[in-house]
Amino acid sequence: MPPQSSYRPDPRLTDLGPDFADPVKAADFPQTLLRFRNDRAAATVGLETLSDAEWVAHFGRFQPLAGNLDPPLAQRYHGHQFRVYNPDLGDGRGFTFAQLREAGTDRLLDLGTKGSGRTPWSRDGDGRLTLKGGMREVLATAMLESLGVPTSRSFSLIETGEDLVRSDEPSPTRSAVLVRLSHSHIRFGTFQRHAFEESPDRIRQLVDYVVDNYYPELAEAPDRAVALLEAVCAASANLAAAWLAAGFVHGVLNTDNMNITGESFDYGPYRFLPKNDPNFVAAYFDSQGLYSFGRQPEAVFWNLQHLGGCLSLFADQDELVSALNSFPVAYRTALAGHVVRRLGVVPAGRDQDSALVNAAFVAMGAGGERLRWEPFFFDWFCGDTDRAMSSVRGDIYAGEAFTPFRTLMAGRKADRPERLQAATFAQAEPQELLYDEIEAIWAAIAADDDWQPFQTKLASLEAARLAWGF
Repeated sequence: MPPQSSYRPDPRLTDLGPDFADPVKAADFPQTLLRFRNDRAAATVGLETLSDAEWVAHFGRFQPLAGNLDPPLAQRYHGHQFRVYNPDLGDGRGFTFAQLREAGTDRLLDLGTKGSGRTPWSRDGDGRLTLKGGMREVLATAMLESLGVPTSRSFSLIETGEDLVRSDEPSPTRSAVLVRLSHSHIRFGTFQRHAFEESPDRIRQLVDYVVDNYYPELAEAPDRAVALLEAVCAASANLAAAWLAAGFVHGVLNTDNMNITGESFDYGPYRFLPKNDPNFVAAYFDSQGLYSFGRQPEAVFWNLQHLGGCLSLFADQDELVSALNSFPVAYRTALAGHVVRRLGVVPAGRDQDSALVNAAFVAMGAGGERLRWEPFFFDWFCGDTDRAMSSVRGDIYAGEAFTPFRTLMAGRKADRPERLQAATFAQAEPQELLYDEIEAIWAAIAADDDWQPFQTKLASLEAARLAWGF
């Protein structure tokens, strides 16, 4: 069946030329078993009417979409990995498969892969993705989307029938190819590669490409590079704030894992907080806590500084510094907005909102092991004090440590309180996505090929997304 009329291919990446990406071919997988397709995301780009066979042909065998990239392109980039520069990076197990316009917004979106085979940038890797890794990413994006975090959307997950050997999980393990729908795969590290190669002309070209395709409102800016850095600072500040409000730890905030549109993507050793703990880390190899929960804003700003360094090859350094200095205020403003939104109350101004956010974090920190992150926001949603105090955690909320928070919440007006009528809020506990639950979902798949817990969880997260209404 042909795509819907809302399918609008727009393969712009070829405009950049051969210095930015390499034509590649997908692996020929032994099998293609469709495990997940995101029809809601597909409907935004006119692909929801594809049959399962057509879906697998495009997203498992990578037959080109009509009028789109042919062949796919593996992008070139460098990056700081745990703050150590690595010039041997690039799309090593993925590629940009298609670019297309989103219905309703006209945003340019990418369909990118993970686990689609070796590329010129694979180094010693096999270019593959474990099925468990793909399953974890589908769950991560569903949870983050339900909480209103700017994130890539898991579009497709297909099991590919290979046995993979990994050093950090039981092997051999099953393989898969993931397709994600993202608002750009241009990374901070994309700029770093061309700065490393001392090519200001290519950086200028990249700035123009990004402005023209992702920030067209900056087209007439006196200095596009400075205006772009300020816009990326704002988008990245918003993303960092959204992570903190969601209790999310990305785990690997390297410069090649941040894109220029401020959208979270590429979920490896992520975690959601069990409780408020600024030192909580997601990656077992992050022994110094560089990317711990509470240090994520610092890590994002560090990455932005290196993006600014790339632009300094031709833009005014003082103006770039001024753009970078916009980050702290943008972050604090965004954090207040995200936390107030999560509490379901109407914003009351910068000072009052900041006071409420500070009181919330202090109270959660004093809540001990019993007060998990998600239940706190669930209990207090729409500022319903009676509902919070009658919950199983009511005795915690009645404690002295919560007095400032209770006082500040008492005077707040609920935002769309009718949301509390959703069935999600009739339950005693909210949807969470903690480590043990993910492991249990995978155990059912690994032991018995039982996908029901996975499907049930996705359905529950979709219900939560609608109930939160973010």
